[in-house]
Amino acid sequence: MLRLVLPKGSLERATLELFEAADLPVQRNSSVDYQATIDDPRIDSVRILRPQEIPTYVAEGLFDIGITGRDWVEETGSVVESLGELKYSKNTARPIRMVVAVAGDSTAASVKDLPDGVRVQTEYLESTRRFFEANGVEADIRLSYGATEAKIPDIADCVVEITETGRALRAAGLKVIDTILTSYTEVVANPIAHADPDKRKAMEQVMTLLNGVLDARGKVLLKLNVDDEHKDAVLAVLPSMKSPTVSPLSDGGYAVESVIEKSTINLVIPDLRDAGATDLLEMPISKIVP
Repeated sequence: MLRLVLPKGSLERATLELFEAADLPVQRNSSVDYQATIDDPRIDSVRILRPQEIPTYVAEGLFDIGITGRDWVEETGSVVESLGELKYSKNTARPIRMVVAVAGDSTAASVKDLPDGVRVQTEYLESTRRFFEANGVEADIRLSYGATEAKIPDIADCVVEITETGRALRAAGLKVIDTILTSYTEVVANPIAHADPDKRKAMEQVMTLLNGVLDARGKVLLKLNVDDEHKDAVLAVLPSMKSPTVSPLSDGGYAVESVIEKSTINLVIPDLRDAGATDLLEMPISKIVP
């Protein structure tokens, strides 16, 4: 049914973990194999390639669906259908940013403060060219093959790089003066494949599974019992995604269930116990599908 392409490199581990959690485990002979399979009737084949290439290959119809970053969709100008963002990146759930950075002691506060002829090193030639042109700055833009942040000041006056936390740029003594774009990991589809009703349904179902895993991350299911006397006090303390589920018990009182943030559980459980809740049970959640 679907020809799927997944990203190799920095997004690879997080992507494979996501598919595993979505009950779509990717099987391959070795960690360096570019071909893989998923034992699911909706997925016909799987390739693992660099995210830089994926938007172009999907747009050309070599694959029906792929996972890449919005940065590479914009850089390549590929015409694809977006099926939605997946809120994860290399190390965190935060997006990456494509930024303009200069030496920490530079007086420039934005790209407009840079002089014509400024030397720029980047992997993102087209995005950088468009951004500098839009800001009226004539720049000498060169392709960087890596270690871009190390090229200031002798090789470049500024760099355009992606950053998730900004840590590497700060460690190199650089400061960010502008953001070109913010990019989450994104699922993109070939427009012709997306127009096919059967393939579009398969795409939507795969997205349901992937988003269900991401929505469940950082959340737990909390179950508890409470009697009539303490019900209102307990519900006043209990957070929930929407509203808690409350069911009467056969011998009186109520069973209550709620999905809450894992990060708050150490505060919520003692407060619920003090409010009169009993038999509290915390359970992990693998997927949440609204």
